[in-house]
Amino acid sequence: MLYNQKDMDISHLLAGTKILKKVKSPINGELTVVRDIAWGTYIKGGGLTQSGGVAKKVWETSLHEAKKGKFKVKSALVLGLGGGAIVEVIEDNWSEAHVVGVDLDEIIVNLGKKYLSLSKTRPEIHIADAEDFIEAQGKEKKKFDLVCIDTYLGDQFPKKFETNKFISSIKTILNKEGKAVFNRLYYDEKKHLAHAFFEKLEKVFTRVEAVRPEANIMYICSK
Repeated sequence: MLYNQKDMDISHLLAGTKILKKVKSPINGELTVVRDIAWGTYIKGGGLTQSGGVAKKVWETSLHEAKKGKFKVKSALVLGLGGGAIVEVIEDNWSEAHVVGVDLDEIIVNLGKKYLSLSKTRPEIHIADAEDFIEAQGKEKKKFDLVCIDTYLGDQFPKKFETNKFISSIKTILNKEGKAVFNRLYYDEKKHLAHAFFEKLEKVFTRVEAVRPEANIMYICSK
């Protein structure tokens, strides 16, 4: 979901890699839980790290940038919870934050509980479609200080999460000083798609800052 690890395969073999679990998901396809010396334990699917490992590092870098300026978070929403590594990063930065996590794939969430840190954190978890969940939050006038959007399926960012309607709905559920962080892959042909998405974000949000950790670009959007 977050990082193309094809170039890392050889170094992982040299470092020592152990496969802990393989499962089939009707949503994400084959998911593999891997442990290696370089990146610890992570969940891989479709040739990409879905949660943990380098994916966690991407969010650590991005949320460190978002935190600048004494940005405070009491309520956070994660769309695309996956194995839940993002929750640990949020709680490390804002210990009192209440985190709500949403993911359509219960299988990857359960892998996060068993093999990653999801069972050690305290999110409110919803197995649901992110678009439907956001629509419901809007009707209930729920607001969040931070919204993290990581809705990849493999290496594909579903078109429905690129629409002006969806982007505007994210802005609607942010508190006045809130921030939204969108994850986009940023290599080869993905760069063009990411730039086009950036232009859409600029039309909705007051400020959009780009952060480039690893093979990703993260857009930090201020209301």
